[in-house]
Amino acid sequence: MRTTLDFTPLFRSSIGFDRMLNALEATSRIETAGNWPPYDIIKTGDDDYRIDMAVAGFSQDELSITQERNVLMVSGQKTGEDTAQYMHRGIAGRAFTQRFELADHIKVVGANLDRGLLTIDLRRDLPEEMKPRRIEIAGGDAQAKTGMRAIESEKHAA
Repeated sequence: MRTTLDFTPLFRSSIGFDRMLNALEATSRIETAGNWPPYDIIKTGDDDYRIDMAVAGFSQDELSITQERNVLMVSGQKTGEDTAQYMHRGIAGRAFTQRFELADHIKVVGANLDRGLLTIDLRRDLPEEMKPRRIEIAGGDAQAKTGMRAIESEKHAA
């Protein structure tokens, strides 16, 4: 049983949060493809993250990682036909696509495949204009230093 949430009241009373609300709405619509392949999401620093994904049996050529805007897609597709007759098949080799919603300014900085474990390193890179900055507070005599004059109103005698 799937419950669909209605975010319409939040859209009416909030400004600038539409991207977050759209992401919440999108996650409620996503069809879950199961937990395969298994993965971990790890925060390795203040602005650094890592995704570890178990992709046993896949080679580098059979895996694809793409980032489009704020969506990271990892997919795997086996090449060639497997004509072997299995008595028991415990290692899944089926095609998969895993989607990850990324926050703004998250970039993929590297990917590595080692012994069946795909590691994707991510970093939040805030642009300089979005980083906190200190603003000087001017004193009372700053107006005279900058050469700005106060506008005075003229009094007219009646």
